[in-house]
Amino acid sequence: MKLPGFSLLSGVLVATLAMPGLTAAQDLFAHLSDVHSQRIKIEVDPPKNPDLQEAYDVLKRSRWMDEAQEFFGIFKLPQDITIFVRSCGMSNAWYVHGTLTVCYEYLDDIIKSIPPGDTPDGITPRDAARGQFVYTLTHEMGHALFDVLEIPILGAPEDAADDFAAYMMLQLGKERARQLMLGAAYSYANYIKNPKVTVTLGAFSDLHSAPMQRYYDLLCKAYGADREAFQDVVDKGYLPAARAKTCATEYGEVNFAYKKLIAPYVDEEVAKKVLDKAWMPDPHIRLFRGGGTEPPPPTPDTAPRSAATNGAAPSATTAPAK
Repeated sequence: MKLPGFSLLSGVLVATLAMPGLTAAQDLFAHLSDVHSQRIKIEVDPPKNPDLQEAYDVLKRSRWMDEAQEFFGIFKLPQDITIFVRSCGMSNAWYVHGTLTVCYEYLDDIIKSIPPGDTPDGITPRDAARGQFVYTLTHEMGHALFDVLEIPILGAPEDAADDFAAYMMLQLGKERARQLMLGAAYSYANYIKNPKVTVTLGAFSDLHSAPMQRYYDLLCKAYGADREAFQDVVDKGYLPAARAKTCATEYGEVNFAYKKLIAPYVDEEVAKKVLDKAWMPDPHIRLFRGGGTEPPPPTPDTAPRSAATNGAAPSATTAPAK
């Protein structure tokens, strides 16, 4: 919830001082003292279906959930947010009432969708998997923060969560931002193969924007944030030049909203320690079985530390953010 300003807080105290027992003032101080950072909890249940074992193994080897706990722990919150990873019987991810759920079936779909090797644009299998997963997880965390911090949203909540996810990934330095953003954009690869798309009218009633719109919005935020790093997405025609002209303004609007509404809840000391290392891949860890798409396992002397929607909506096989 939002924290009251000093003047409002003073008014509350003046009103409650006249109350017997000062119960209301005591409750207010107790609540304020309970707002702090590092309130992200992680619960990873082993999958029930043996077919999902690889998804579980990838999650353990990648340390993505450890990084998520640190990354999202920079926000000062009035309550805990718990991220569950579990078998769901469906491919999805969602947030409701302080709980964020990611299904192994969804991670399995991501793994199945990644390219067998590096794409012509330099997207590696690792980048494709990591970018899609981080984008989805950060999208759902956007919903969580809007909820627990009571962030006002003027517009579609799903678009706002997409913007939050893109913005957060773009704060991680040029190289990592590029890897994550292009990896996330790869989730829409199957939608952009054809220059013309035919969908039913009902497809436009979905809570999410159409996959092609989300793809262009993602690239636009990236280009708007750093033209130099993402100039090739325009040069190669992935982002139309006509849209590219407005991207700096579009990114600026998201940046203004974040600085105004969300940045006050960032624990600056924690953020300094976390943002420099968030979502940093270990090049020595083989994430995927077979295929030779990842570096070979390291030799013992260099071994890393061990790591404990309708017609237009994204399909499970391409697994974009939910």
